[in-house]
Amino acid sequence: MSDDGLPSAAPDRGAPEPGPGDGTAGITCSAGLAGWLARHRVSLAFSSYQSGQLFLVGHHENGQVSFHQHGFGRAMGLWATPERLYMATSAQIWRLENVLAPGQRANGRFDRLFVPRNAQTVGETDIHEIAVEPSGRILFVNTLHSCLATVSTVHGFRPVWKPPFISRLAAEDRCHLNGLAMEDGRARYVTAACRSDVIGGWRDRRVGGGLVIDLAAGDRILAEGLSMPHSPRVRGGELYVLDSGRGQLCRVDRRTGAVEPIAFLPGFLRGLAFVGNHAVITLSLPREASFRGLPLDEALRTRDAEPWCGVQVIDLASGDVVQWIRLRGPIRELFDVAVLPGAAAPMSVGGTDGAGAHVNWEPDYAPLHPA
Repeated sequence: MSDDGLPSAAPDRGAPEPGPGDGTAGITCSAGLAGWLARHRVSLAFSSYQSGQLFLVGHHENGQVSFHQHGFGRAMGLWATPERLYMATSAQIWRLENVLAPGQRANGRFDRLFVPRNAQTVGETDIHEIAVEPSGRILFVNTLHSCLATVSTVHGFRPVWKPPFISRLAAEDRCHLNGLAMEDGRARYVTAACRSDVIGGWRDRRVGGGLVIDLAAGDRILAEGLSMPHSPRVRGGELYVLDSGRGQLCRVDRRTGAVEPIAFLPGFLRGLAFVGNHAVITLSLPREASFRGLPLDEALRTRDAEPWCGVQVIDLASGDVVQWIRLRGPIRELFDVAVLPGAAAPMSVGGTDGAGAHVNWEPDYAPLHPA
């Protein structure tokens, strides 16, 4: 076991040899990942609801990749700033704060220590993606009730928007609303598996029922014909989306709705972030029920490829994979990914298991009676 409490992993061929605490069994990465993260001065966070884990990936000063993971039940949507991380779980939205001052290190090596400081309980709403407005108001995709919502001090949630084809809010997951894109601090685009208005109706519309809705254009359906689309994002004035059931990263013309595939990735895609001219995407293995029978299956057969669970970094200009992380073994599905600007080697502690008691760091003390 490492000093992070994680079992160490053997490196993949060509991957850097992990030092103590740098890996988890079944995790391998590309040889250039540490250098790529260092050059861009970022770290990555990604979640796995299937295994209930938050993963933080960075690099140590010796050039080795830093992996750290901690348990959060049904970890899903992420929203990150340099010093703060929001994460949706089974019934809560957690706010984790970096408690280290510049120059401080946790366990002698980690320059960010994200500690849970608040958990807003919203109940079993099947939260998917989340975002935070400039005012600090949290928005989340309430998939179970087919709406966008925010938190409430009294009720489980407060709905703020629903698709025009949803006749009323009900705990029926009618259209599988799942993705949220922000622009200029406001909700701009959402994705849904279909426009069904009956309980679980999306399950029969997984192949070509997917759509992107433009909230700022009177709830116009901008793009259709997608397969379980996810994670719309606006970057540099352009709209990107994951055509998840086809394993494709796509660019969407914001005027016409035309969908342009950029790259094929061998997995079911959810979670999209950007670092410079690169897209960072999480991949999952096809699930026996919801993810089977999609166009992705035939795409994998055509390419004679096995599906991935992991993270791939795509050059937006060429569509090539430039860096990657692959998970094998019991972890089969990932959900979201976020970029932590300025962080070299982040770690976290859990909200309920007392793990913070084992973290060694030296806090600054303020005198009780200042001179």
